[in-house]
Amino acid sequence: MTQPTHYPSWETLKTHHEDMRDFSLREELARADRFATMSRESCGILFDFSKHLATEETLTHLLALAKEAKVEEMRTKMFAGVKINNTEDRAVLHTACRAPETAEVIVDGENIMPFVHQVLAQMEDFSHAVRSGEHKGYTDEAITDVVNIGIGGSDLGPRFVVEALQEDGSGPKVHFVSNVDGQDIVSVLKKLKPETTLFVIASKTFTTEETMLNAQMAKDWLLKSATTDAIPKHFVALSTNAEGVKNFGISLSNMFPFRDWVGGRYSLWSAIGLSISLAVGFDNFKKLLDGAHEMDQHFQNAEPKDNVPLLMGMLGVWYRNFYNYSSHLLLAYDVRMDKMAKFIQQMDMESNGKAVDRDGHHMSYATGPLIFGEPGTDSQHSFMQWVHQSADVVPVDFVIAKEAHHTLTPNHASLCANFLAQSRALALGQTLEEANGDPSRVFSGNRPSTSIILPKLSPYHLGALIAAYEHKVFVQGVVWGLNSFDQPGVELGKKLAKPIREILEGRAPNAGMDSSTSHLIDVLMPR
Repeated sequence: MTQPTHYPSWETLKTHHEDMRDFSLREELARADRFATMSRESCGILFDFSKHLATEETLTHLLALAKEAKVEEMRTKMFAGVKINNTEDRAVLHTACRAPETAEVIVDGENIMPFVHQVLAQMEDFSHAVRSGEHKGYTDEAITDVVNIGIGGSDLGPRFVVEALQEDGSGPKVHFVSNVDGQDIVSVLKKLKPETTLFVIASKTFTTEETMLNAQMAKDWLLKSATTDAIPKHFVALSTNAEGVKNFGISLSNMFPFRDWVGGRYSLWSAIGLSISLAVGFDNFKKLLDGAHEMDQHFQNAEPKDNVPLLMGMLGVWYRNFYNYSSHLLLAYDVRMDKMAKFIQQMDMESNGKAVDRDGHHMSYATGPLIFGEPGTDSQHSFMQWVHQSADVVPVDFVIAKEAHHTLTPNHASLCANFLAQSRALALGQTLEEANGDPSRVFSGNRPSTSIILPKLSPYHLGALIAAYEHKVFVQGVVWGLNSFDQPGVELGKKLAKPIREILEGRAPNAGMDSSTSHLIDVLMPR
């Protein structure tokens, strides 16, 4: 494949970057038409790009790079079910999980849409049964609590959405356990009753070490007060491994399948989203899917100059490769979106945090940035000093919902004021004169940000927002020549952990390790 540094547009952008040396957001934002020319809307969500270090000419050059990198062609292949995950020989079809039943997507000669909607129907029936009290525990009591046991994409996506849509929560209380640290599951279980708890075990292979260890702990906890006959009433599986599910004791009628073309960090739209459906109801889960599907449609059909995920992705390339900005900050001005940065962090950094391209060649240019973030106003009292004045410039995404989820008008006005003030301060900075001659209060400004305003934090708009970020990551991966849909770094860590665990458990001698690890094993060995 051609590396992006060899495209003519890359050289054009290098020259354009030099020409932008004296670009001033202060001057640009004084223009009355700046907002109109640099903001876009999709699915009712406003994406304001006017506070970026970019002009319409910049966007033109960036879109030319996207065209040369064949982003449109790869996009068509992804939606059509072509196996663009070349290292694992898999299609990438999380988008099919939110497509209508009338669509046709062929994988290995099979139209997968009947399967997708069969699973959705199964999720709907089960969610209704649990939420209505029809599905009961082993003492004939209704389920009051659900524990989602998973890790990575089987945890972060559902956890983020359940917390974000907490105002729509009308079903059992959903808890999440992901960490292999026993304190995680112990702290959850001590608040619950076995008779009224349902466990959702989310593991594609049903062999993920952390998940299965926690699942076994949950099973042992249940069996302290119940017989094995109770397991089918209190455990369901989200998996592709029917044999493993059956051997664990879970009824296959309580297994919700998905296929290998759904990657972990893109899986909340599939059976992995069962905990979302249990928490907020299947109707709201369907609205989440609908919002994501509408963004899919926009990404496929909007003109490049108006295509929100395409512009988001290419502006990220602009900063990563031409300004050499190595990080990206996400600030959600809504406490319900507390886990947004953590969720997007996994989606972005596992996908594009790579140094080898699709053909196995090491790259000479930077790829995915460090993603971090916290809730908006909290961050203003922790790391925003660094964001405003450090020598390191960090592009920021500010996210807020126009409509509050409460009736505290002064609080929402303060929230919106802070949301607007932070992006304005980053863009304009503060001169020595404005700081009354105090150099410690001088801020350079010219620090880029996107302002994203949702009408309200509804299932539909949340689905659209998540899909926009998914497609942004896809765009950047294509431009950088990556396979964004595997994660060899994760696999390496698992591979190295296995022999160390055998040593710690006394099943193997402490041999063959480097000197540091060997001594640390001695320190941690139980006596």
